[in-house]
Amino acid sequence: MAEGVKNKQSERTTGDTPEPKEVDECCAPSVSESPGVDRLVESTSLMSPDELVQNEEIYEFPPASNIIVQRYEGETYNDKMHGEGVAHFQGGQVYKGVFSEGLLHGLGLYTWSDGVKYEGEFVANVPMGHGKYTWLNGSSYEGDVYNAIRHGTGTYRCADTLVLYRGQWHRGKRQGKGVIYYNQDQTSWYDGDWLGNKREGWGVRSYPSGNVYEGEWRDNSRHGAGTMRWLTLGEQHTGTWRNGVQHGQGSHFWFVKRPPGSQYLQRNQYEGDFVLGERHGRGSFSYASGEQYRGDWKKNEKHGKGKFTFTNGRSVEREFVDDHMLEVPQSGPDGPHQPPSGKPTYRMPSQGHASILGPYMELDIDFLLEELPKSRRPSELKQVEFVVFRHVTELRSIYSFYSSLGHAGSPDNLFLLSRLQYWRLLRDCKVHRHGSTLAQLDRLVPEEIVSPYTGILLPRLFSSLVSVAYHTYHQALESQTNVLAECFSRLMQDDVLPNAKNVKGFLFGSVERVGVAMSYMETCWKIYQAISEDRHTASADHALTCRQLLLMFKDLNLLDTKLTTRKLLEVIGAENPDPSNLSYCNLEQEVTFLEFFEVLLGCADVTRDEEAEEPPRSIHRFFSQLFFPAYEHRRRLDREVLDERRRQKARLRVALAEAREKARHREEELKAEEEKRRREEESGLAQSEAEEEVDGSSPLGSSTSLAPTAKREKQLTSKGGLD
Repeated sequence: MAEGVKNKQSERTTGDTPEPKEVDECCAPSVSESPGVDRLVESTSLMSPDELVQNEEIYEFPPASNIIVQRYEGETYNDKMHGEGVAHFQGGQVYKGVFSEGLLHGLGLYTWSDGVKYEGEFVANVPMGHGKYTWLNGSSYEGDVYNAIRHGTGTYRCADTLVLYRGQWHRGKRQGKGVIYYNQDQTSWYDGDWLGNKREGWGVRSYPSGNVYEGEWRDNSRHGAGTMRWLTLGEQHTGTWRNGVQHGQGSHFWFVKRPPGSQYLQRNQYEGDFVLGERHGRGSFSYASGEQYRGDWKKNEKHGKGKFTFTNGRSVEREFVDDHMLEVPQSGPDGPHQPPSGKPTYRMPSQGHASILGPYMELDIDFLLEELPKSRRPSELKQVEFVVFRHVTELRSIYSFYSSLGHAGSPDNLFLLSRLQYWRLLRDCKVHRHGSTLAQLDRLVPEEIVSPYTGILLPRLFSSLVSVAYHTYHQALESQTNVLAECFSRLMQDDVLPNAKNVKGFLFGSVERVGVAMSYMETCWKIYQAISEDRHTASADHALTCRQLLLMFKDLNLLDTKLTTRKLLEVIGAENPDPSNLSYCNLEQEVTFLEFFEVLLGCADVTRDEEAEEPPRSIHRFFSQLFFPAYEHRRRLDREVLDERRRQKARLRVALAEAREKARHREEELKAEEEKRRREEESGLAQSEAEEEVDGSSPLGSSTSLAPTAKREKQLTSKGGLD
């Protein structure tokens, strides 16, 4: 074969296959107005690929058997090339470098006849170690080389396609961890796992458009769990992927920018099933306007049974076909939608009667009705609806007031009530003073997700207050005929109406500090969840106790001469009837996130450097200089302790394994010694018998005649001894 000629069999080293088409939600639905029941459509389509990956050739070093020297200039030893020199080979290749006993061995520069170069280490005529390949078009590889191929860690640059790969190689292919840049300005790149020159495993892919995918890969395609962010479209998908498209469970967000002060939410969101990139199966779509659909989907359209909840909180359950509701409901007192006919078309499926609150505001209190005798349930439901209806105006006003806490003012002043604001409402109404904590009241409504960010629609607020009222007063009013109605009336008259809108606490009580405090809420929520799990608190409720809260401050070394234990207890019990009386503080009482966060804000006031220091500044200093650093330091120490325990356990396991191995070896040695001793005894006995036989065959006549007699006497003697 021709020596020194490049191997024309090339490998694809940048992508091997064209980039798959990226699934993209290119048309986000308009949310400038609430979609009507005849127009509930969101479109999904495919986006063109960001780029197609180019390929380049790989050059291999010729085998040592094909190297024939034509001329040599340099040092020799024993008539062999040895030391530094220059060798010219048949075919036009040239080597300049170190030789050893006639072989290319050491540092050197090898140049092929067509100009391709390798500069680096050689071992017995083979590039081996660290080196650099340079091709005529300017492409290069620098890194580990094994048997003339890329193997280990190295960097490859392709001059034609501007591809740059830096990472691990295995037998000439990208394999392991590595990052590749597909363009000169490095806006298109992939950083992650490789297998056989393909993206395989976990990695991050950034496209020239600014879109980013982070997750699992298989055969150069998004496959498995991952998150895709479309920067230009303002969308994000988190879920499972198959062959480059969404397939399985996932969440898709359409981020919608709205003017400040808008009453709407900030994004559309779908959570549910996907099939080959389309919404298909069961799923929930939440509109930026506040409306929501939960039900069946088919090829990106609502199709099947589903429940639609309007902005005002009213909901209907209907059959949908091709994204349209088959039967349009009648509008209630507050509903803007009109049905085809003037007659009511919706009846409550569980109670069998039309709700006085309207078809979209019915109470969801089946779990309460189940505690009452079956014969009383219809009357109980009807009477409590009458009481709620009498207070609808006040409840709407309360909902609007608390949902706007922490937000800048807006013309419509209509926001979605969060769980955090709901907790504040209950504390302002002093419901917790009846012997139930906020955490206990949260657990009254089944299947509720306890998070400060959970949204609560107006109908859900009605149902939650009815549940709180029953839990608070049912023992005192159980003799009443309509116990639900009586309990709710008592709650409204004694707790809600006299106290609502009189905001207390360290968070919403001051307008000047709420903005700064809210900026730290997300991090504090993560810390609250982590501490709850570390303390092994009850199930998924994520509720600390006051005692655990005190221990947290002690563990973080936050208690000092200013923030003493007594001061901390006063902060915890700030909303008690007598804050200075510490007997009101129950250390076993559960603490919701609102209470946890407000305790931190109260401690920020206590630890102010100066009395004149502004509250926003003291809050910033407390979190950034005290609480967060102390928490991170404690977590780091805990991780070090945990790592040390793991190392000790590992050392103990190794020691036990070594002890078992030594015991096994010792046992084998004892068995071998016993076997050797047994064989020696058998060998000695056999030798004795052989000697006796030799003695019996003596040439002396007397010996021949006497041997049997002596043997017989010995046998008789032995037998006599046994007898």
